[in-house]
Amino acid sequence: MSTSYMDYTNANVQYFSDVNKNRLNTRDSKNFINRLGRDVLNTLGNVSLLDIYLSEDRVVEPHYHQNAAELVYCISGAAVVSLINPFNNKVINISIRPGQVANIPQGWWHWEVASENNTHLLAIFDAPYPEYIFGSDILTKTPIEVLAHTYCLDAEKLKETLAPLKNETIVIGPTNECISKKSKKKSKYARFTYPSISSYQQPRQGHHWYPYYYQ
Repeated sequence: MSTSYMDYTNANVQYFSDVNKNRLNTRDSKNFINRLGRDVLNTLGNVSLLDIYLSEDRVVEPHYHQNAAELVYCISGAAVVSLINPFNNKVINISIRPGQVANIPQGWWHWEVASENNTHLLAIFDAPYPEYIFGSDILTKTPIEVLAHTYCLDAEKLKETLAPLKNETIVIGPTNECISKKSKKKSKYARFTYPSISSYQQPRQGHHWYPYYYQ
């Protein structure tokens, strides 16, 4: 989309940006996210992106963007992009490898899990400033008493369970502290084989194709 707000005769017009120099979040040297938005590159239209680097079993935590759809492109490595369809409450798991994409409609709850080390993903949004609501914020900022009462949970046990979050927005999980404690154990995700929908993209004549739902 053209940027009608832009005066292209202005000396401050920008056509280049180094995404590597605009960090959004850092878990460690191998797990981090860079970003590009209109505040960094002022000739951008209604688009922005996240440049995501993940090690095996690292997760971009469950979240949603209330103002943007998201297209996740795999540059290297492999990942499983999971989303919840709000119209039928089914979980869809999409395995992607280099050159493959997963599309997440606006407002849908989703997360990404790296299947290999050195996974590199590009997340492209149809908004210049995508808004985020993260699962860790929902868990830590909703009063324990409300969660316990609503879901009939033991408040003290729930408080103990959520204590490791330390009121922190996780973004890339698990935390390094959690990884070190479980270094001798395989991640839960390593025991799952997620179905890839890529093999279902060519429907037989006369039949409709639908994403494969993993339950």
